[in-house]
Amino acid sequence: MAIEIERKFTLKNNRWQQAVVKSQRLRQGYLVTGLEPAQPSSVRVRIADDQATLNIKSVTLGRARDEFEYNIPLVEAEHMLGQLCKPHIVEKIRHIVIFAQQRWEIDIFEAANQGLEIAEIELVSVDTEVELPDWVGLEVTDDVRYYNNYLVARPYSQWPGE
Repeated sequence: MAIEIERKFTLKNNRWQQAVVKSQRLRQGYLVTGLEPAQPSSVRVRIADDQATLNIKSVTLGRARDEFEYNIPLVEAEHMLGQLCKPHIVEKIRHIVIFAQQRWEIDIFEAANQGLEIAEIELVSVDTEVELPDWVGLEVTDDVRYYNNYLVARPYSQWPGE
């Protein structure tokens, strides 16, 4: 069984930009958000550059969740995003940064989630030590608002006070 172990943080400055090793544009939508009580998982379609995947993930909060991901044809992913994943699509630029020999993903959101910037780190176990860079802010791993499936239903631009 595949398990995703990750932590999420807000960003407090742009010093991460000097360490970017790769960037890619991501578009994703949800066939099932997992936000309804009867939905134990989310089902996501993602296009990253010219690669497409279907992802199934448990919706439990916290560092560890079940996750399964499968490559799918790009043309089918485009159709699903255009026809089955409405009303909102999450659009972002993902930057890969290496800090203290660990791989960080910096997501800079666009469109309805413009202004939101999140740093994520995937870990091999829940107790893996993480050296936090000085550009990392508040940890939001346990805050549902910062998960992409939530951002589809309640975009950052609609958050009170944002």
